[in-house]
Amino acid sequence: MIYILLFLSSVISYGQVTISIDPDKNDYSGKEVVNLTVVLEMNGSEYNQQTPIRLPDLSKFNIIGSGSVNNTYIDPATNTVITQRVSQIALEPKQKGKIKIGSVLVTVNNKIYKTEPFDILVKDVEKKSVASNNNDLYLNMEIEDRDVYQDQPTIAVLKAYSKNMDNLRKVKNINLPKQENINVHPVSFTKSEIDPSGSGNMASQVLAVFMVFPNEAGYVEVPAVSASINSYSHKNKLLSNKVKLNVKKLPEGSPDCFKNAVGNFSVSVYHSPKEKVEVKKPINVFVKVSGEGNLSDMQLPKIENSPDYDVFAPKITSKVAPGTTGIKGEVLANYVLIPKKAGEIAIKTEQFAFFNPAKKEYVDLGQETLAVNAFSHDQILEARSTVEKVNEYTNNFLETVNSPVLKTTSFKVKEKSKFNWNVLFVNAAILLGLLIAYFLFKNWQKKRNLVKETVPPRSLGSIAETENEIRKNLETDVNDYFSYLENLKDSGDYQKFFQIVDEMDSEVRKQYSQGSREDFKLLLEKRNGASIADEYSKISQKIQIEKYAPVKSSEGIDELLKAIVNLYSQISK
Repeated sequence: MIYILLFLSSVISYGQVTISIDPDKNDYSGKEVVNLTVVLEMNGSEYNQQTPIRLPDLSKFNIIGSGSVNNTYIDPATNTVITQRVSQIALEPKQKGKIKIGSVLVTVNNKIYKTEPFDILVKDVEKKSVASNNNDLYLNMEIEDRDVYQDQPTIAVLKAYSKNMDNLRKVKNINLPKQENINVHPVSFTKSEIDPSGSGNMASQVLAVFMVFPNEAGYVEVPAVSASINSYSHKNKLLSNKVKLNVKKLPEGSPDCFKNAVGNFSVSVYHSPKEKVEVKKPINVFVKVSGEGNLSDMQLPKIENSPDYDVFAPKITSKVAPGTTGIKGEVLANYVLIPKKAGEIAIKTEQFAFFNPAKKEYVDLGQETLAVNAFSHDQILEARSTVEKVNEYTNNFLETVNSPVLKTTSFKVKEKSKFNWNVLFVNAAILLGLLIAYFLFKNWQKKRNLVKETVPPRSLGSIAETENEIRKNLETDVNDYFSYLENLKDSGDYQKFFQIVDEMDSEVRKQYSQGSREDFKLLLEKRNGASIADEYSKISQKIQIEKYAPVKSSEGIDELLKAIVNLYSQISK
């Protein structure tokens, strides 16, 4: 009886604290969210929860969101205080198949309570075509890192899948997603080589790579990427899948001057050292922010207002390119500033701080100060050299004083003056020289006509020979275009670059008497073969994609120029 009573008392005492974890169901598809509910219930006021609820290893999931609620009430039947804590976690599976979820642990009154592990099954999702079933073409947006901080970038890759590789070549007009809570910056629109051994016996190709910067914390859904596929019979619009991001809120304890800069940056302020600072005369002051992160979207530090000077809104210029952890490069703010007093003036920027996601800490750079010495107008005049003063007086004289018109006196020959024989001899010599030159020219012209008469008439040849000769005379020297395009690429004048490419293509087509690109392609197929014609179509498509791309990279333009040189060199042979 004693053993039975002790056993029953232990069961009763153990039943005063219960903890459980339950999924909303056991089988999920690849896109479904797994909802786990954790319930901790303590019957009695003497129970003290010493540790928070410790979750199992959830590395095989993306945590989309979580929430909890606490309830405390008194059971009227037993007059017992019941404390209940309910937590819910929303998860997105990273892999398919059977996934084990471990035990949930909690310590109450120096005793550990835990749940039993269980399994859930995540099934694969069949891809569905959003275009015509005849095309059998699908778009898939892949984002590996879906757990990021606010304003921290993540890389998205757009891939196309099809059982027919020819369909992949028809995809164009890729439109990146737009939404208020994300900023999207393209990295590359260069298509990769087609991979024939894709998933599900389907060929795949990378169409675009871009960066997504979520600008708010919480659950953020990246909209679908759209594209179009053109065929001879119809035109379809394709949509990719949507991707959910778990955007973490930035840690607490940010500096007061922190705004939205996430990455790794540096700030400098300067002005031209050759420029003398004069009171009430404008000068240019530059604030440069360089580094890598959300450089294109963050708020730049401004120049603070001061009674010593007036400052006007800046002109922003940027030289940026996609990097490994964000947009890298530099952004330059050109301020026009007018000093109000002579002497030392301290030009200060606003305090600037950023969050470094690699080190997970805030970095406060403080203020940047530029010390300039402003001179009055009299001091500027006194500091000038003698040559500078003379130049200034001369310029002022020429600009403000009306100079008199100088008149030349006419020379009159006096009646008693002697005749000037030198003038007569000079004029006679000039006249004789002109006569000799005239007779020499007439003699040379007669000899030239005799030579022409002795040369036998040239045969006109056949029509084909004449046509080849005319074509040779009209042949476009593409090497000149290549050199000019290389200079435009190095100088970064991409708008002029694409104008010259179109002009070169038009000249080459005129050389072969072909007005449209379609007719020219047919001519190339007959003259140079199908491979050159296909290459001409691909290069034309690449030119259009790069021409209208929002951001143009020097690497992409360089690769495009190499392809253009290779193709048109073969066409012009």
